[in-house]
Amino acid sequence: MTNIHIPVSVLNLAPVREGEDPKDAINSVVDLAQATENMGYKRYWIAEHHNTSTLVSSATAILIKHTLEHTHHISVGSGGIMLPNHSPLVVAEQFGTMATIYPNRVELGLGRAPGTDMLTASALRRSQNDTVYSFPNDVKQLLAYFGPEEMQNKVRAYPGVGTGVPIYILGSSTDSAYLAASLGLPYVFASHFAPRYMNEAINIYRDRFQPSEYLEKPYMVVCLNVIGAETDEEATYLSTTMQQFFLNVVRGTQSKLQPPVKSMDGIWSQVEREMTSSMTSVTLSGSKESIRQQLSRFQENYHVDEIMAVSYIYDKEKQKRSYEIFKEVVEGK
Repeated sequence: MTNIHIPVSVLNLAPVREGEDPKDAINSVVDLAQATENMGYKRYWIAEHHNTSTLVSSATAILIKHTLEHTHHISVGSGGIMLPNHSPLVVAEQFGTMATIYPNRVELGLGRAPGTDMLTASALRRSQNDTVYSFPNDVKQLLAYFGPEEMQNKVRAYPGVGTGVPIYILGSSTDSAYLAASLGLPYVFASHFAPRYMNEAINIYRDRFQPSEYLEKPYMVVCLNVIGAETDEEATYLSTTMQQFFLNVVRGTQSKLQPPVKSMDGIWSQVEREMTSSMTSVTLSGSKESIRQQLSRFQENYHVDEIMAVSYIYDKEKQKRSYEIFKEVVEGK
């Protein structure tokens, strides 16, 4: 059986559960961070989304700071900061400040999409130009802002200079694989919602990787869905929350994170079921033994360096248990 003893980490989109409000959702972000820190997870990342009433992750840097404040040693970062929405200098100042307060704990995952609809992207008002195309240069600017004194130009990020905040490139297609490889940076692929190009993106990144001062060899992280439970049947039941979450995405609706249901029949159409299933096809689900087998098969195919798990589970204690089960699997327990 393939070695599955690899680092594991957490992605949180900060959803609002049915029956709760945004403050409850923010409290849940911290609660899960504390729980997964105690379990020994490597890093805890928070996403960026805008104009979505069911997610509270719009001011990502503030949530990261709040999480750092209430944890002790786990690395906390962005999964990711969507650079088209932000001036690289402002990002460098924010993350440089956090890295100064919490040294060696702050990480910066960067994405090239706006993380919202076009109207909202325009309202974020970074620029009237299409800043998606400036992404490679924006990344290089950030690397410089966090670099040593001798790398600096006239405009500098204070605090930020010399903090060496680690940068990760995020992707859901093949575009960012080329960029991460050419810059010699770690690459994180979003298989939790866009698995279609995963295999191709991994191969491009590894084949084209150029060693850099940041990384000697490729470091490939894959983000995927994990629904761990005591039995396969319970996991199937709990996973209906995830299915309803992605059905929201398919329909373009904004329902809060829903409790599980006995059956999705009557909730989705056949077409919606197929679209949702396609988005969630890279999911580890079931009992500890089932997840062990699934992860082993995944690693036989992809040999990734780290897995970042996202678990859309309504019951908070069962969500923690899911992360516990996953951690036990990679530890061989």
